[in-house]
Amino acid sequence: MLDNREIAILNFLIANEGVSSKEIHEGIAESVSYATIKRILSKLTDENLISIKGKGKGTRYFISSVYELLQPIDIVKYYEKEIDEREIKTDFNYSLISDILIKHNVFTLQEIDKLLKLQDKYTQNISQLSESEYKKELERLAIDLSWKSSQIEGNTYSLLETERLLKDKETASGKTKEEAIMLLNHKDAIDFIIDNPDYLSPISISKIEDIHALLVKELAIDRNLRKRRVGISGTNYRPLDNEFQISEALSAMCSLLNAKKDVFEKALLALVLISYIQPFMDGNKRTARIVSNAILMNNQYCPLSFRTVDSIDYKKAMLLFYEQNNISAFKDIFINQFEFAVKTYF
Repeated sequence: MLDNREIAILNFLIANEGVSSKEIHEGIAESVSYATIKRILSKLTDENLISIKGKGKGTRYFISSVYELLQPIDIVKYYEKEIDEREIKTDFNYSLISDILIKHNVFTLQEIDKLLKLQDKYTQNISQLSESEYKKELERLAIDLSWKSSQIEGNTYSLLETERLLKDKETASGKTKEEAIMLLNHKDAIDFIIDNPDYLSPISISKIEDIHALLVKELAIDRNLRKRRVGISGTNYRPLDNEFQISEALSAMCSLLNAKKDVFEKALLALVLISYIQPFMDGNKRTARIVSNAILMNNQYCPLSFRTVDSIDYKKAMLLFYEQNNISAFKDIFINQFEFAVKTYF
């Protein structure tokens, strides 16, 4: 989170765009040295919260065009307001994909450095495993992912019950047939991307539809892009309700992901944007989690199980992205779950 001095500088820049470091030093209420101000400005620039124009004495500071996307938000405080009290972006933001995300990386240099060090650890770990040991760990992660991804969607199977179902085809008593099918479909989808790691390279609408079809097989859920309105519980955000607009937004997302070079960013953006666009009547977040993992695995990166994420925290972070186009909370989840996966599996 930002400290008081960083917040003071950002608030000053919101009210006074295009000012010098000296003007910032003189203008904020905090009693700090000019050298400290310069250090904070450098940090905020590295974090993409502010941008710079000019050089030397002519340097001027501005709020970054990705400030709304990246600024840390106290999620506990945010949800102290009830659904109808929150000021939100109710409609789909087209410029988010075409104007903002296409021009900026959502991770800071420090975050990328942390993720790459974890990826190096993963690469080192799997190099010491035999093929059978690697497959065993991948199977363990796949079971955990099937369980947690389903639990986020309201499935009541426990992890142990999920393991019995996926390994021994033993259904749990007192559970619905649909819950078992959801879990089995997850495993089928994960097995598919394990067997076809380059299937989503490049990513396309039809390939996303294929993943969705695996996840909703034998469930009472429409396949293909939706043709009617869908509501999301817990928020007043309204996804696109026109089939052609949905297709257009999904196509723009695919172009964005295919253009991105950073694997972590591709995986994170797939995770949030498929959910944000809501291209299907149901199964959107499930599809997003599998597609995101397919991107990681195609590049020999460690996949995520999401095992330790709290389902409510996941949903709140997702709603924050819907309502404010802010990725900060979800980015934290992604980084934490990548670290958990590297240290727990393989």
